Amino acid sequence: MKISVLTPTYNRAHFLKKLYNSLLENSKYDVEIEWLIMNDGSTDETRDVVKNFLTEKKITVKYFEQENQGKMSAINNLIEYVSGDLIIECDSDDYFTSDAFKIISDNYRIDENHIYALCFLKLDYNRKENMGNKFKNNRTTMFDLYFKEGENGEKALVFYANIRKKYKYELKNEERFITEASMYHRMDQKYQILCINQPIMICEYQENGYTKNILKEFKENPCGFYEYFKEIFDHNMSGVPISKRLYVIKHYILFSYLSKKGWTYSQVKGLNNKLLYILLYIPGTLKTMYMFRKKF
Repeated sequence: MKISVLTPTYNRAHFLKKLYNSLLENSKYDVEIEWLIMNDGSTDETRDVVKNFLTEKKITVKYFEQENQGKMSAINNLIEYVSGDLIIECDSDDYFTSDAFKIISDNYRIDENHIYALCFLKLDYNRKENMGNKFKNNRTTMFDLYFKEGENGEKALVFYANIRKKYKYELKNEERFITEASMYHRMDQKYQILCINQPIMICEYQENGYTKNILKEFKENPCGFYEYFKEIFDHNMSGVPISKRLYVIKHYILFSYLSKKGWTYSQVKGLNNKLLYILLYIPGTLKTMYMFRKKF
């Protein structure tokens, strides 16, 4: 079994060593590793740091560079160079637990024809605990996991490469970011995920990371988020609690405003969703106007 780890990085040279060391630690298991790094226009010493990894020749490292285009574009460009059976996307400030690849190997089944990923827990470095809840079901979809089963934290996905290569992050209007869930939900339409209640990845949020600056991402990439929330109405909403419906409607209104789509009532499907949209449109739009004028 061969695992391909994809890492987009931008001015994170000082974090790469920790991820590198975690890969070395996992190389003791009966798993072949290739680490594909995309330098997304960094201006720090990223190239020199990776050069040292290449010189050591302890694991296979494939290094690429591009002009700064953003995380999603970097991953899209790396996919074509993957040669592994499994694909893991790992941010430059994340790293693997000491037994991550053993856990993956123990749960990998080559004959799972209708599975696009194994889904594992992630650990929060600062809190020393799992991010979000443990899984309730062994087999599900990412949509059902977060919209019907009450999940509320990040997970680590290990994709079957033959399926993952059929998809990409579909960026809108030359934007640089879109939520990963947009791709997951398209994969959900044909396949499922297997959930394993074991952590394989450790996350350390940075002050300049996507999560810490989410409002900035919303402002700069509204069209992708708008399409994502619009597409949610196409899913089977049976079993989606009112709290999640409100979450979708509120964000749909938010990105309708930011992307200058205006009144988008006709795009909302389902009588209950239409009623919520009507009730929330004016207060939601006013709140968005106030929030983003204040922040930017």
